[in-house]
Amino acid sequence: MNAMAKDGLPRGAVPSAFDTEARWYDRLVGANPGYHEHLRLSARRLELPGDGTGLRLLDAGCGTGASTAALVSAVPGAEVTAFDASGEMLAQARAKQWPDGVTFVHTPVEELDGISGPFDGILAAYLLRNLTEPTRQLRRLRGLLRPGGRIAVHEYSVRDSRRARWVWNAVCAGVIIPLGKVTTGDATLYRHLRRSVLEFDGIAALAARLADAGFTDVRTTTMPGWQHGIVHTVLGTNPQEHP
Repeated sequence: MNAMAKDGLPRGAVPSAFDTEARWYDRLVGANPGYHEHLRLSARRLELPGDGTGLRLLDAGCGTGASTAALVSAVPGAEVTAFDASGEMLAQARAKQWPDGVTFVHTPVEELDGISGPFDGILAAYLLRNLTEPTRQLRRLRGLLRPGGRIAVHEYSVRDSRRARWVWNAVCAGVIIPLGKVTTGDATLYRHLRRSVLEFDGIAALAARLADAGFTDVRTTTMPGWQHGIVHTVLGTNPQEHP
């Protein structure tokens, strides 16, 4: 996305925009039918074994913890490390009740201070679209996965579908932007959301991006409900080490 695109935010300004909106964020996403269930679906699509006991998982770009909760729901026995670039979003996450083994780290994906692998799985929800160099950061995340470990990228992608773009524009104009304005008094972040989704990869390009970052067995699947063809899970595997 061009940093000066209409209705968009410069990528470097996105964490501070989330800082400003953090206290309202859970209320707004809670009004989105299927939001939490779709995150749980992407977490389940990692196909992690059993209840996750003995596994280490990374929640990349955890926000206020909705994606962290999705991982805990899917594999309650796993150790989960969650990070985000927005300190205020993390404060909202940390204020919630979590089982032992869930930790939060304040760092952007470009730095990953305090994050050390290897991890057995990664969930990256609504992260790549807001990064300056998404392929480079995918490579960085792949470096944290054990051989054979998997990533689930949970993301908006509408560029390949005229219907999806129409639905997305209609929902943004009729619901997301007005609701954001009424709730927070400022619709800047929600106009940015609309624009950033429209300008992000189509689903074929997003799958190719994971392959370019070195992931194998890349597969895509979408969500049920009104976000069918709008929100997707893209799965990839860190290749096994060769002897």
